[in-house]
Amino acid sequence: MTMLRTLIRFLAAWTILSTLFVLFIAIIDMGPNSRAVIFMGAGLVLLWIVLGGTLMWTTRDRVRDFVSGIRLPRLLTFVLFCTLLALTEEAVTVSMTNLAPLFGVSLGAAYITASANYLDVVALHSVVVFVPMFICWAWMLSRWDFRPAEVFLPFGLTGFLAEAQFAGRFNLAQAPFWIFVYELMVWLPAYTLSSRNEAKRPRWWMFLLAVILPFVFAIPVAIIISYLHPIQIHFPPIPPNS
Repeated sequence: MTMLRTLIRFLAAWTILSTLFVLFIAIIDMGPNSRAVIFMGAGLVLLWIVLGGTLMWTTRDRVRDFVSGIRLPRLLTFVLFCTLLALTEEAVTVSMTNLAPLFGVSLGAAYITASANYLDVVALHSVVVFVPMFICWAWMLSRWDFRPAEVFLPFGLTGFLAEAQFAGRFNLAQAPFWIFVYELMVWLPAYTLSSRNEAKRPRWWMFLLAVILPFVFAIPVAIIISYLHPIQIHFPPIPPNS
């Protein structure tokens, strides 16, 4: 567990330092559209990862006490809580996309979401596909006693792989960023679960399963959504270095 916490701290430091480095490069040597995308990503790091993550950490025990008083099945509460946090994260990203004029470009010239419409993004692109992943984790937590820190990395890797598939490129340097974006959707809900003495401790191979299995739950929903709403992105492509 100590090694895992050290890894999490390393990923946090990498995310913050790499964001500052890329911001510096964007300011001195990027076109306006590319620079605006970097500013949007930095806004997500600041609001969701730094401020949101700090708030979750400092209030974790109070939140756990509050959630324990909710009279719903605990795993249903877990899924609903994860969904609420995912909706919050997407509110930040869509806000960043809509702030394009503040970053010096027209709306749609630079973006970090598929649309500037929040409901379109969450209902037809992102959160609708995340929910089956949360259900998958609820099922796994009902069987195996993953610690909150042990939920952190597998779901973060799931998110990184999903983003890499969507972008069509595998950029390992971006892994810490995406790990934090996604893990903050599930860490606090996992922390609020009371001790589950009936669940067994996971074996090593179950952590690999925990990275892949959420895709199995999400793929049927993704197929349906892609059939009903085949438009992946509602904006024109951003030319390199534009």
